[in-house]
Amino acid sequence: MLNAQRDSLQLLRAILIASVVLPIALFSYASWLSYRTNDANADRQIDKTRDIITEHALKIFESVQRSIAETAEIVRDMSDDEIRAAQPALHERLKRLVDGSEQIKSMWIFDRTGRPLVNTMQFPSPGTDLSDRDYFRVHVDKDIGLYVGRVLQPRPPFDGAPFFSVSRRRTAPDGSFAGVIQTSVLPDYFEGFYAKVGRERGSFVSLVRDDGAILARLPEINGTDASIKPDGIVGQAIREGRSEGRMTTVSPHDGLERRVAFRKLPNLPVYVFAGLETSAIRAMWLAQIGAYLLVGLPATAALIAIVLLAMRRTQKLYEEADRRQAAENALKQSQRLESLGRLTGGVAHDFNNLLMVVGGSVQKLRRRHGDLQDIRSFDMIDSAVAKGTALTRQLLSFSRRHNVAAKAVELGDAVTKFVDVLRQSVRSDIAITIEPPAGPVVVMIDPNEFEIALLNLALNARDAMPEGGRITISIHTEALKNFGPRRLTGAFAILSFADTGVGIPEDIRERIFEPFFTTKPVDRGTGLGLSQIYGFVQQSSGAITVDSEVGRGTRFDLFLPLTSEVPGDDAEPPAPASDAGAPRTLLLVEDHPDVAAVAADYAAQCGFVVVPANCAEAAIEVLNRRDDVDLVFSDIVMPGMSGLELARLIREHHPETPVILASGYSDRSASALSEGFLLLQKPYTLEAMRTALAQALQQVAPRRTPDRAT
Repeated sequence: MLNAQRDSLQLLRAILIASVVLPIALFSYASWLSYRTNDANADRQIDKTRDIITEHALKIFESVQRSIAETAEIVRDMSDDEIRAAQPALHERLKRLVDGSEQIKSMWIFDRTGRPLVNTMQFPSPGTDLSDRDYFRVHVDKDIGLYVGRVLQPRPPFDGAPFFSVSRRRTAPDGSFAGVIQTSVLPDYFEGFYAKVGRERGSFVSLVRDDGAILARLPEINGTDASIKPDGIVGQAIREGRSEGRMTTVSPHDGLERRVAFRKLPNLPVYVFAGLETSAIRAMWLAQIGAYLLVGLPATAALIAIVLLAMRRTQKLYEEADRRQAAENALKQSQRLESLGRLTGGVAHDFNNLLMVVGGSVQKLRRRHGDLQDIRSFDMIDSAVAKGTALTRQLLSFSRRHNVAAKAVELGDAVTKFVDVLRQSVRSDIAITIEPPAGPVVVMIDPNEFEIALLNLALNARDAMPEGGRITISIHTEALKNFGPRRLTGAFAILSFADTGVGIPEDIRERIFEPFFTTKPVDRGTGLGLSQIYGFVQQSSGAITVDSEVGRGTRFDLFLPLTSEVPGDDAEPPAPASDAGAPRTLLLVEDHPDVAAVAADYAAQCGFVVVPANCAEAAIEVLNRRDDVDLVFSDIVMPGMSGLELARLIREHHPETPVILASGYSDRSASALSEGFLLLQKPYTLEAMRTALAQALQQVAPRRTPDRAT
């Protein structure tokens, strides 16, 4: 069954892993293909934009060169004075050229001193000295051909939009410098065209001189003199002298990373650049991935949810089956221990009667024989009776038929007071640590049985730690609900007794509470220690659990119900009754003739006149016809009416007559104690009987009304 459960869960886990891994693998492959395709599409788009703006720039510069060439042809054989004399006609002619071209702002003819002879912006031309402008200075020393200048701002008295210059040198007939013909080109015209071409998000288009100075750019640069500061995007291409290519770089102007394609215009010191922001390229790829996710994610999530649900329900069913199996095993173990308890209780009852007869007979023989050899034999018999009594006490404790004297006990205080005894019972290489509770923890237990249980636990721990170790005793409280086979519910104190010993193998863990079961050598243990602890917690309406790991140690948890009663001081037992004075009459009710003989002898030694009765019915007849009975001493377990039922009748009809009950074992002992009857545990001694008789004679009336439902 376990293999089938494991196989089915492994299959579901494999399906779950496949339902996660396979979609991820497919999605990863599709994402990779999409990334490659998106990159290729971005490169094609960038190349296409570069080709468009290259063609556009070439047309513009060809148009400007034609205008400059036409102007140069007009004034080629004219001196400066002739040009000034023809200024009105030249102004109109140049103005027609400018008006026919949207990209040209103005045209100028300068003399050798840098003063305009003719221009299209003002007539007549002012005498402003513009010899410091770059488009003039570069032509003074030599003929460099066509020159493209930086972007400049108009100088007063002129105004208007920024411009960059395209200029050529005027050469005199003798080859000397005669002046400059200059055309002012509008960057705004280029940027307007770039805005139409680069409509995609993150588009970038730029017109740049070969020294890196920007002539026109989209997007625009705010707060930067672009005509002076080269754009870092073109720096690498210009430094390497490449005329065409593609790169990815970060611009120092706006800090954005872009993928760009560039090309140098033929026969011109100008580059064109087109590109896209890498974030925009990624955004296009992510949009495609989002579309894939939108389709695939719900289906994958639904598949995973179905598999998870199936696995959870299957695991829940298996866990429920395991819990049911564990509960059934615990119930079987509990029933098995209960059956053993009934068996050992019955054996102990008969054995107690035998011990009672043996012990009483020995006492009688002691009075008759004073020989030293006989006394030694009697001592040996008494020792055997004492050992048998201890043995039956442990058996009755396991069977939960031992008479307990439960009272309110503060658990932490009881452990602290008993710890010295525990330390003496273990070796010096074993440390005992007490972890007391934060506050008072009061439980209703038999303190003597509790101390025996602690001692048994300590002895077991000692034997489990042959090379030394540590015992830890801790106490805490917890609210339980349907805990364990007995379904404990309510507030409980939990005493944990842990050791660092060899541990308990799992194959024998269920048998450790059975009477006489032990793994120790024959001369090292009886196998009744843990059975006594089991009986103690059962009689205390609690439970015990064990948690052990071989080689790591064992922990026993004793669950004891909390009580609201306040612990009281131990009262001194009353003094035994004196034998002096008038003899009293004792009604002895005992069905076992040998036990009756011993009890009668004990009572006679205590100064009582014994009236025997072999059953409860006979005792009632004696009480009905005699009025001199001072005390009733009755066994609990008898054929017909029990001793407890007899005691109730006596309390009801003869409340002046005290009753003592005796029991070798009985499940009614707890009821007898709770109803206030004196209880004497078999096998009892003469002194124990003498003390009980003295306590009974001090009772004037019953202390509580008997519970008829018990």
